[in-house]
Amino acid sequence: MKTLRKHLVFLVLMIGGISYSFSQQVSEDARYIRENFTKLERLIPMRDGKKLFTSIYVPNDKSKKYPVLLSRTPYSVAPYGEDKYKTSLGPSALFIREGYIFVYQDVRGRWMSEGDFVDVRPYIKNKKGKEIDETSDTYDTIDWLIKNIADNNGKVGIYGISYPGFYSTASIPDSHPALKAVSPQAPVTDWYIGDDIFHNGAFFLGMFTFFSNFGQPRPEPTTQGPPRIDFGSQDAYNFFLQAGTLEALNEKYFKGQIRAWNDFTQHDSYDEFWQSRTYLPHLKNVKPAVMTVGGWFDAEDLYGPLKTYAAIRDNNPQADNRLVMGPWPHGGWARSSGESLGHVHFGENTSEYYREKIELPFFNYYLKGGTERPNIPEVSVYETGSNRWRAYDTWPPPQARDTTLYFAPDGNLSFRTADERGRFDEYVSDPQKPVPYTSETRFSTVREYMIEDQRFAASRPDVLVYQTPVLEEDITFSGPVLPHLYVSTTGTDADFVVKLIDVYPDTLQNRPDTPSHIRLGGFQQLVRGDVIRAKFRNSFTHPEPIVANRVTEVKFELQDVAHTFKKGHKIMIQVQSSWFPLVDRNPNQFLDIFHAKASDYKKASIRIYTDGKQQSRINVKYIHSNI
Repeated sequence: MKTLRKHLVFLVLMIGGISYSFSQQVSEDARYIRENFTKLERLIPMRDGKKLFTSIYVPNDKSKKYPVLLSRTPYSVAPYGEDKYKTSLGPSALFIREGYIFVYQDVRGRWMSEGDFVDVRPYIKNKKGKEIDETSDTYDTIDWLIKNIADNNGKVGIYGISYPGFYSTASIPDSHPALKAVSPQAPVTDWYIGDDIFHNGAFFLGMFTFFSNFGQPRPEPTTQGPPRIDFGSQDAYNFFLQAGTLEALNEKYFKGQIRAWNDFTQHDSYDEFWQSRTYLPHLKNVKPAVMTVGGWFDAEDLYGPLKTYAAIRDNNPQADNRLVMGPWPHGGWARSSGESLGHVHFGENTSEYYREKIELPFFNYYLKGGTERPNIPEVSVYETGSNRWRAYDTWPPPQARDTTLYFAPDGNLSFRTADERGRFDEYVSDPQKPVPYTSETRFSTVREYMIEDQRFAASRPDVLVYQTPVLEEDITFSGPVLPHLYVSTTGTDADFVVKLIDVYPDTLQNRPDTPSHIRLGGFQQLVRGDVIRAKFRNSFTHPEPIVANRVTEVKFELQDVAHTFKKGHKIMIQVQSSWFPLVDRNPNQFLDIFHAKASDYKKASIRIYTDGKQQSRINVKYIHSNI
C-alpha cells in the first residue's frame, strides 16, 4: 500500500510538472511573439473587388528576408485588433522562432471578410474576368502579400487542418508561382463519399450539431460568432431518437434558416452539387511540393488525406508529393502528444516526432532554401499494433499482397473458403432500437469511438460477429479494406456497417494507468469501421432499391489501415445495420430519408450469407505474414 501511495504521489507530481512546463512554454511563446513581431491587419482586394480580412505577423528583425506561411480559415483569425496577438504562430510552436512571416485570413463571407460564403466552393476551370473561387482568392492573396509586405523572400507556404485543409488543397490548381509548399492536413475533400457529412451515401448526424452553429447566416462582417443553439440534452442517442425524423429536427431547431442544411436535404444522391465540391479531379499539373497529413483515428476526415495523396500521385507522376499518416484523431498531430488515444497506447510521442522530423524540415527546405533535401520519405505511416513508423515509396506499399478473409458458418473468420452451401446468419434491424456507436453517454461525437472496445456491441442480437482462431504469427494489414457482402433483407433498403477489430488476448493484464473499470484482457479494439447505404451499392448518383428477400451483392471501401494483429490476438469482423447516432437511421425502405415520416421506419430481417458460392468476405492487403 505504501508503494502504491508513492507511485500515486509521483504520478501527480509528474503530471503537475508537465502541466506547469507546458503553460510556462505557452507564456514564453506569447511574450516572444509580442516582443518580436509587428501585427498588421489588412483588407486584401480580390479580382472581383471584394476584400478579405487578413492578419499579418511580421518579424521586427529587418536584417534578412522571410518566407510567408499562410493559413486561410472559415473559423476566424481572432484576436482582432493590431494590438491583440495570437499566443502561437504557424503549424506548431516550433515555427515561432524559425523566421517566418505568418499570415491568417478569414475566407470570403466569413467573420470580417467581405463577400458571400459558399461551403466548399466549387472550382471554376478557365476562369474569366471577375469569376472567383477559392483558388483565385488564394492566388490574389499571395500576389498581394508578395508585392506589399516588405522583407519577404518571394516564397509562400500554405497549411491548414480540416476545413482550412480544404483551402490548402484549393491553392494547388492554377497555383501562384510563389507558392512553393502546401500541406493539406485532414482536408475536407469529398463531403458525400467519405468526409464529415456522408459516408457512401449514409448521413452522419454530427453534422446537425456542427451546422447549427457554423451554418448560421452572417449578413455583414463581424468579430462576434453566432449564438449557439441549446438542445437541452447531454445524451445524443435519446435526443435524436426522440426527435423522430430529420425533417422534424429541421423544423424545430433550424426553421429553414440554415442554408447548408437545406442544400443537403435537396441533394440526397451524389449529383452535380456534390461532385462539383471535390477538388480531386482538378489536382493536375501540380507545381508546389505537397505534404498531405492525416490520422488513422480521425473521426471526421480520414478519407481526404488518402484520396488527395492518391489523386496527386496518379495525375502527376513527377510531382513532389508526400503522405503522412499517424495514430491520431482529428488534428491530433498538432493538438496532442500522440502517445495514446483512449485506452490504446503507442509508446512514444508520435506528434512530436512528426512536428520535429517531418513538418518543420518540409517547410524550412522549400521556403527557406538549402542544398540538402530533407530526409522525408514519400510515405510516412505509423503502423499501429506493432507501434512503429514505416517508410514507403508509395501507398499502399508495393510489397503488400492481396488476401481475403471469409465469413464462415458458426461465427468463424477464415483465410480459406467454406465448403457449406446455403448458410447464412440473420438478425432483425429495428430503427426504434438502433445499435449505438459508443458505450458512452455523450452529446458531441466522441473521437475515441475510432478505437473503442466493441464488446458492448458484440453482445447485441442485431450485431453479427466473425473471428479467426488465435493468430500464430503477426500479420499486418496495409492498405484498403474492401467488404464484399452477400445479403438479403425483407425491406427495400438497408445500411451495412462493417467493423475490423483487433481482439486482445484474454490473459492480457491492464497497464498501471488503465482505469479500474476497464479490462484490456479480451479488449475488442476497433481498427476500422464504415458504412454504406445499400441503395447506393451500384451508383452513388443513381440509387436503386433492393428487391426484398433476394440475395444482393454489396461492395464498398472501408478507409485504409496500417495495423499489425499480433501473435496471440484474433481478427474480428462485426456486421450491423445501424450505428446510431453517428449515422442517421435507415427506415429499411427505399425513399428520401431526409423527408421520411415517422411511420416509414420499419423493422427488417437481414441475412448475411456465408456459403461457398455466396460467401461474404473482406479483401485486404497484407505484409509480414506466411499465410
